[in-house]
Amino acid sequence: MGKNLIITEKPSVAREFAKAIGETMSTKNGYMEGEKYIITWCVGHLVTMCYPDAYDPALKKWNLDTIPFIPTEYKYQVIENVKKQFDVVKTLFNRDDVDVIYNAGDSGREGEYIQRLVKQEAGCNPKAIWKRVWIDSQTEDEIRRGIREAKDMSEYDNLSDAAYLRAKEDYLMGINFSRALTLKYSYPVKTFLGIDKCVISVGRVMTCVQGMVVNREREIRNFVKTPFFKLQAEFNTGEATYIGEWKVTPDSAYYNNPNLYKENGFKTREAATAFIEALSGADTGEIVNIEKKKQTKNPPLLYNLAELQNDCSRLFKISPDETLKIAQELYEKKLTTYPRTDARVLSTAVAKEIVKNLSGLKNIAAMRGYVENILDNKLFLKLTKSRYVNDKAITDHYAIIPTGQGLNAYSSLSLNARKVYEVIVRRFLSIFYPAAVYQRIGIETRVSTERFFSSYKTLLEKGYLEVMQYSFSGKSEATNTKTEDKVSEEETTRNADENLEKVLLELKKGMIVAVDKLDIKEGETTPPKRYSSGSLILAMENAGQLIEDEELRAQIKGSGIGTSATRGEILKKLVTNGYLALNKKTQIITPTLLGEIIYEVVNVSIKPLLNPELTASWEKGLTGVAEGNITSDEYTVKLNDFVSRRTNYVKSIDVNQTTINQAFAAVRKYYK
Repeated sequence: MGKNLIITEKPSVAREFAKAIGETMSTKNGYMEGEKYIITWCVGHLVTMCYPDAYDPALKKWNLDTIPFIPTEYKYQVIENVKKQFDVVKTLFNRDDVDVIYNAGDSGREGEYIQRLVKQEAGCNPKAIWKRVWIDSQTEDEIRRGIREAKDMSEYDNLSDAAYLRAKEDYLMGINFSRALTLKYSYPVKTFLGIDKCVISVGRVMTCVQGMVVNREREIRNFVKTPFFKLQAEFNTGEATYIGEWKVTPDSAYYNNPNLYKENGFKTREAATAFIEALSGADTGEIVNIEKKKQTKNPPLLYNLAELQNDCSRLFKISPDETLKIAQELYEKKLTTYPRTDARVLSTAVAKEIVKNLSGLKNIAAMRGYVENILDNKLFLKLTKSRYVNDKAITDHYAIIPTGQGLNAYSSLSLNARKVYEVIVRRFLSIFYPAAVYQRIGIETRVSTERFFSSYKTLLEKGYLEVMQYSFSGKSEATNTKTEDKVSEEETTRNADENLEKVLLELKKGMIVAVDKLDIKEGETTPPKRYSSGSLILAMENAGQLIEDEELRAQIKGSGIGTSATRGEILKKLVTNGYLALNKKTQIITPTLLGEIIYEVVNVSIKPLLNPELTASWEKGLTGVAEGNITSDEYTVKLNDFVSRRTNYVKSIDVNQTTINQAFAAVRKYYK
């Protein structure tokens, strides 16, 4: 009987597979071998695409006459510094006693690409059967399941096609567009910046992201603040005071007044002062309407990678690429499930076995009470019927959750890794708890012909918020509310203490209250916020839209810019290239002068690269290939046409002083 060969993504994963198999194995040079199984590994990429000069030495020199460069057959080469391991794998692939080869690479598009390239370049014994191991965690049970249920590798051919196309897409756009723009614009860029060298590096995803940041910065620069003046009244019930904010209504003396700012203020202080003077004789007001209702807030959906990166940036100022590294570490140490996922829900199969995940978490002292409550009261029984389980919303992997295993590795985690693990655990436990319940009280008070509106809330039942007190930040979801001391354009809902709540709940329609004070509250409109590293990741996930409302994000289905696996790395590359600046303390992202110059060059030459919707459509096309809805040939035709047309257009541009002045006009405006 022949042997089974398993090839994993790295040595540490190979060791986990060996443990799960449970076979005594001897360690060899680059692999392990037992009675039935041989396990070897990659070390990241072993094979890469060749540079253009591998096709023709003349292509090594950048020249407009040799682009667009679009191969009909792509060439690949073994990466020199990992050739030794490649040779080990190649030898094992071709051993006569190997009957089955298990592709146990990272369970995603990039992992598929790495392994397919190795298979392509190494070849293998033609009698060997290839199977694909697809797992969601590195626990021993999951590894054994993955091997037991491994499918024929051909079932992942569409995913492989998408992976190859993604690499070709980045290769073609990077080589052709970067060469074309550098050859056309490097001299004027160097002259403008006073530097010696300049390579204009662009890409399908990174240039789009760069454009998002530049556009946001210019929105902020061009924003003209508009002052406004709101009116506020302090009402006294005899036992407590409450605040009301004026809004214009049809029976108001100021209805359709040209001095109004929206519906709740005036454009000038003079108009606001006149309002105060007109009401100065009114000592009392009447409660003309009161609304008391309870409002619930459900636990949020589980983490996908983008949500995790956003929260770690917001709470702990950990950059997205660092969060991904930590999430990968937690996965490899069996503490959590696969991190490179876009899903925020669980599968039905996982939900039915969720007690396994919960039980192990009792070993974390800070979580024990919550876990025991869930288990003792069987709060997990309703999970499969909840919004947190949806097989249709899962493509490759379900949401990131703790496995309940690997806790022996917890003590060795860095402080940041413990922070990331804690937010994953707390988010997971929260879905078993009930919704938080608030008491909301709305009051409408009439003073003469004017009406003032009050909105208060109190937390009646903590529900899931009980779980959400992060030990490392001192913050919780319960206290994560907007500050009330800054006048904004939005209606403010105030928090009521117990005494005020009691008084407000006793108020009745028709009651008369005293007007203690009338105030003018000056404010001004505010520009858009700069992206943080986390909010930029979310905007990339939503095709350039920064959608802060979690429920709305959950409803929007579609491909974003880049993938969960690549977004953090793309941001890091833009910072490394000097196109964007990242404040490590605040995680705020801003463009650099060089970044704005490159933006202008792209804007006058290959403007579609700056379009988030178009960039997202490329990613959606790759998803279509992976799902079998678009053929590889169909995608290739569109890709080659786009690269060819855009490269030739850049070549045709007459870069003279006039075009340079036009291209850099916006930059000169801000960098004089």
